[in-house]
Parts: sequence; C-alpha cells; structure tokens
Amino acid sequence: MTDAFDAYEDWDESSARVRANPRGSRPRSKVRPAHEGAAPGLVVGVDRGRYRVVVDQGPEPPPAGARTVTATAARELGRGAVVVGDRVALVGDVSGTEGSLARIVRVEPRTTLLRRSADDAPTGERDERIIVANADRMLIVVAAADPEPRPRLVDRYLVAAVDVGIEPILIVTKTDVADPAAFIRLFDGLGIEVVRSTRADPPIARLRELVDGHFVVAVGHSGVGKSTLVNALVPEAERATGLVNAVTGRGRHTSSSSIAFPVGSGWIVDTPGVRSFGLGHVDPEHVLRAFPDLAAIAEAEDGCPRGCTHLPDAPDCAIAEAAARGGLGPDGPARLDSLQRLLAQLR
Repeated sequence: MTDAFDAYEDWDESSARVRANPRGSRPRSKVRPAHEGAAPGLVVGVDRGRYRVVVDQGPEPPPAGARTVTATAARELGRGAVVVGDRVALVGDVSGTEGSLARIVRVEPRTTLLRRSADDAPTGERDERIIVANADRMLIVVAAADPEPRPRLVDRYLVAAVDVGIEPILIVTKTDVADPAAFIRLFDGLGIEVVRSTRADPPIARLRELVDGHFVVAVGHSGVGKSTLVNALVPEAERATGLVNAVTGRGRHTSSSSIAFPVGSGWIVDTPGVRSFGLGHVDPEHVLRAFPDLAAIAEAEDGCPRGCTHLPDAPDCAIAEAAARGGLGPDGPARLDSLQRLLAQLR
C-alpha cells in the first residue's frame, strides 16, 4: 500500500497523456490570403445578406453580356461592410449560373460614401446608415406638389452631397400640378442645375445625359416620383410606384432597398424614400459649403471674423448684416434661416 501511495505522490499534471498534435491546436494566422486572382465586380443590389454583383465591372462601361452573380461577403469583412456601388473582389463560382454563389473577399477603396444619420446627435450617439458608395452625382427629386416640397430637406441633401464631393442636381417633378417657380428661386444662388418634369412627359433625354458615364444616386421624400423616373429611364426595372395620401401628403415607401440600374455607360441608383435625413456625421464647419452664395459673403475680404459661427447671436456676422440691409435678395433671409437652423442642430 505504501509503495502504491508513494508512486501516486510522484505524479503531477505534467504526467497526463497529451496528444502530440490535437485537432485545432495550431494557432490561427492573422495573415489573410491576398486573392490576387479574384474577379473584379460592382455591387448593384443588396438583399438580406446576398449581393448582386456585375462581374468584370470597373470604372469603364459594363461590357456587353456582363455576368451578374449572387455573392456573400467574407466573414472577415464584417457585417454591413458591403453596400451598393462598392467595387469588390470575388472568388468562388463567378459563372452566374442558377444556384451558383460567389464570395466577396475585398472591398476596393471608395471615392465617395453617402451617409445619413438617424438624427443630428453627435458622433458616437447616433445610428448612421450608408446609402451608396462611389456615387459622383446626386439627383435630388422633389415634387412641386403632392407631397409639398420641403426646402429644408433639400438643404440637408445638399449638405450631405457637398460634404463628400458629390455633384447635386435638383429634379422637380409634377410641375403640371403646381408652379415650382417660388421653390426653385430658393436655390438660385447655388449654381446647381434644375430639371423640371411633368407626369406625362418626363425629360428622359436630359436625364440620360446626366446619368451617362456617371454613377448617380436618386434621393427624395417618399412619393415624389423617384421610381417613376427610374422606370422611364429603365423600363425593365419595373420599380414599384405608389400614390400619396391626400390628407397627410405622405407617400408610401414603394422602394424598400437601393438598386443600381445601367443607363448607357452609367448607372442610376434608386433609393428608398425618407422623411428625415440626419447630418450628425457632418462636420459643422463643412455646412456652409452647401450655401455658396452665403459662403461668398462670409469669406470675402470684409466678411465674417475668424471663428464666426453664423448663428443669430454671432457678433459682426457679415451674412446677417447683408440680410439686414436687404443684400441677400427676397429669398436670402429664408436661406440664412435654413443655414442657421442646420448649424444650431449640429452644434
């Protein structure tokens, strides 16, 4: 008995039998494959974790018969890392045959990234949503009536576009229902193109010119006619359209996801309608860029003092002084009020 007990005393945890190379014992490498042979593609649609990708699509026009494949995103990219407009690298089955599935392993550097916040809360306290990547033009679609145009929502679109270097263009629909002249005058000093459209005769030729050779995103309030314009440009798109409530003036969310459609050598992205467009992600110092007529006054030699906030209580604000003496024109005070409201909410 004593001899057996003495034998046990000589054992410790190191005496346990351990497999020489147990399964899974090899440390995971942080080095990921470069996937140098991956096929390039352009993401044109996102639906519940699946991505529609046009293969062999770079900055040039899509080649004739370009394949469209269904793909998933590699786990290492993270959730929500791929959006419409992204140029990506694909591996796996890129044949595009029914039932095939490719994998997105890399997102190429973006030229622009259009975002909106759920509200105007500062960074870290807001829900931020990406709308589209790599757009170089924005069609801001506004109805002359049904629903009524909202100048301050348009201002928010302008700020978001100018902040990331996207060219804004104003499209006013339903001009056969109401005269949009007074609304359009609010934006006379911005130097942006304004295109008018009627329900029976949308300006398809001009819209094609605006989209050709560009990656264009269409944005606007629900019910203003974005999807109607997309269907006119791309009949096979068959985007759902809806009516506006005659009592509330609100449109139904007929587009539930962003989808890109080819137009000539360009693309147009139809986006879901929104009723708000938070700018919490925008630096307040950049807001004035979207008001070039007011910025010219502020930045003149005898303009605003350094560090001017342009708010109503700002001392010696050249913009406020110009408004007081009538130097901004009949619609200038409304533009200044919109600027000050945006700045106050962001600050």
